[in-house]
Amino acid sequence: MLTPQKHLFSLPDNLHYLNCAYMSPTPKRVAEAGVAGIARKELPSQIHSEDFFTDSNRARELFARLVNLGDPQRIAIIPAVSYGMAVVARNTRFEQGQNIVVTQNQFPSNVYAWREAARRYGVTLRTVKAPDSLPRGEEWNARVIEAIDRNTIIVASAPVHWTDGTRFDLEAIGARARDCDAAFIVDGTQAVGAMPFDLEKVKPDALICAAYKWLLGPYSIGVAYFGPRYDDGVPLEDDTFKRVGSENFREVMNYQDRYRPGAVRYDSGERANFILTPMLIAALEQVLRWDLDEVQTYCRSITTELFTEVASVGFGFEDEAWRGAHLFGLHPPSHIDIEAVSARLRERSVFVSLRGAAIRVSPHLYNDTADVTALVEVLRAESRVGSR
Repeated sequence: MLTPQKHLFSLPDNLHYLNCAYMSPTPKRVAEAGVAGIARKELPSQIHSEDFFTDSNRARELFARLVNLGDPQRIAIIPAVSYGMAVVARNTRFEQGQNIVVTQNQFPSNVYAWREAARRYGVTLRTVKAPDSLPRGEEWNARVIEAIDRNTIIVASAPVHWTDGTRFDLEAIGARARDCDAAFIVDGTQAVGAMPFDLEKVKPDALICAAYKWLLGPYSIGVAYFGPRYDDGVPLEDDTFKRVGSENFREVMNYQDRYRPGAVRYDSGERANFILTPMLIAALEQVLRWDLDEVQTYCRSITTELFTEVASVGFGFEDEAWRGAHLFGLHPPSHIDIEAVSARLRERSVFVSLRGAAIRVSPHLYNDTADVTALVEVLRAESRVGSR
């Protein structure tokens, strides 16, 4: 089993950072890659024309390995999840009478594009509500599958719900989407890099991930898989490097209509970022050193007693089978002031997030049982205060 990996990060000993779902700390080697990138830009004579392609292609190869994809050219380099969703929306032919299926309180970047499509094209945005009480994972999944029908054009989901880690059975949801010829779009930001994701099993039409959370990369860069459904699509931008022959800088004025094969056409402009892309490469290399099943096992091992402790003071949470080990929500009893709990946690240098009605906890390999104990101590103390 994996052992604590705190030595790979620069976290101080008295900081209990259980908040990777908010933003990962930057691993030392990733920070070093960024510093090296800055130094490289200081002497641009060291940057050659082939360098505009090699790092991007290396990032594609690494992410393809991570998600079990044989063709790295199906990976695009993008700046944000919203960008990837906009690509999908632009390349979907919406018609009145169709519907788009999302889950309640889904992450905004995987909702706003569909709200706009519903408004613009007269399609229905079908939001699948969560059951009122915990546990709810099994029933919520059943409701999602039931909501998909022959008029569904898009099913937009995620491996886990970003507010409380409720797991979604993407293989079952994707199978239902395919049965109805709906595009299956997955925002993998809160799972890919922390739990296994197999494109061959899930079979999404698009998988879109920001890099700054569980991929341990920098902000403002991400990766996206686009399947055959989008092979002949139109990109959001028209820039030089999407085109055939653009590696020959002397000839780029011989404008080309043909795009490079695969998903490269969906790259963002200036994708050859000589600071962020090397950082992304270093981050993906680090993630690939770990067995992601073991990441889940490790996170589960350091939080096992937490659930017993918080249950004893009235907190609710999802069943283990339907929650992520790396991301889960603790739903406080009614007598607890969740904002007061958050303030006390910060005073103890315990960092989590408040998302919806839950205290969202998201441990990683840099955490240990001492971090979890610090969290439990505050929750127990606040429970006693709130019940007076």
